[in-house]
Amino acid sequence: MADTESGAVTGTPDKDYNIIWFTEACLSNVLRLETYIADADRAGDTELAEFFRKAQAESRKGGEQGKALLAARLAG
Repeated sequence: MADTESGAVTGTPDKDYNIIWFTEACLSNVLRLETYIADADRAGDTELAEFFRKAQAESRKGGEQGKALLAARLAG
């Protein structure tokens, strides 16, 4: 059934749900990476901390893009 769900069960078409899911996943990742950065900083591993900061910036960017796309689609 999950392979054929297109909004009849959830009330949200797959394409819209996918944007919502993506945005939430990106923003959750931003929060999770904050912990990873703190762990790396505490261990004195600046290379790893920087790696996580870059990943966090990309996740934040994805979250912002997802929010913008959702806003535009909800307004239209």
